[in-house]
Amino acid sequence: MKIFIRYTFLFIFVFQSNAQIADFDTVNFDKADKIALEYKDERLTNLPELAHKLTTELSTDAERFRAIFKWVCSNVANDYHLYSKNKRKRQRYKNDSLRLKDWNDNFNKVVFKKLLKDRKTICTGYAYLIKELANLAAIDCEIVHGFARTSTMNIKNLDTPNHSWNSVKLNGKWYLCDPTWASGIPNPSSAQFQFQFNDGFFLSDPHIFSVNHFPIDKKWFLLGEKTPSFETFLEAPIIYGQAYAYFNSHNMPKKLENVVYKNEPVVFKYQLQKEIAEEDVIFVIETSFKEKKVKPQLVTIKDQLLTIDYKFQTTGYYDVHLYIKKNLIATYTFEVKKATTK
Repeated sequence: MKIFIRYTFLFIFVFQSNAQIADFDTVNFDKADKIALEYKDERLTNLPELAHKLTTELSTDAERFRAIFKWVCSNVANDYHLYSKNKRKRQRYKNDSLRLKDWNDNFNKVVFKKLLKDRKTICTGYAYLIKELANLAAIDCEIVHGFARTSTMNIKNLDTPNHSWNSVKLNGKWYLCDPTWASGIPNPSSAQFQFQFNDGFFLSDPHIFSVNHFPIDKKWFLLGEKTPSFETFLEAPIIYGQAYAYFNSHNMPKKLENVVYKNEPVVFKYQLQKEIAEEDVIFVIETSFKEKKVKPQLVTIKDQLLTIDYKFQTTGYYDVHLYIKKNLIATYTFEVKKATTK
């Protein structure tokens, strides 16, 4: 009986204690961010010295990790050429384990050489650098490998792991972060990188993180026993970087592609992490002929739960883009059919 009670308590604790940035509401990260800015010209030739400079004046592990994370995301550029080359080669060798291993071994050397020399890298370099600097500051941090989805990705080709991120242990709990996606926006056409720090990828809520991150080792979902299947991950809606700034979780719709009936209520639900006004919520609805901005029929916010009710009044195919203010948050598709009559 005692074992059962202990197990039940452990499960409830894991389930109810989803690690997220809200755990540190009382911590002011301004000093950590300022220190990261002060050392923006530092090179990567001496990581122990860099870790010391970034953390020695800070009193908590949360602040120390923040300084490390902010420095990496503000000083290391995402190299799109390197990413694209790796993607092509990995796809080419995916059915040849020996050639794939040789490619990975040789490519890793190129990645880390470019990281140290030019402060340019891809996801593995970001995750490696975060881990090394954190460990040098006596903070437990791990690299997490897995699958990730973006708006430009063809999920039919998502058959091998394609992304890396980090999990960090603070105050006895593990937290998730993605330094690659937090750092900015690469332009595939010009291969230029624009630094644009996204705070939402720092100590993200596991519920929102799992919408477009699927770790190989499922313990890094940090969701207890309620981990999504790979099929659920592939079917999920497209969410964008700003979703992390506004939401703790994405509840409904569960899928990117949806089939509904004309005049049938369609419900969208999200758990908010910051205050917004009902009038901030906008849909941009596209058909093959036009695009229009629409105010949803019913928007309610109660206990930080945002609920949107909408009805499609004509049949057809629609792309629905959710905006909060001017920020693109999520995309869904709807096939609207004529209601059947009995």
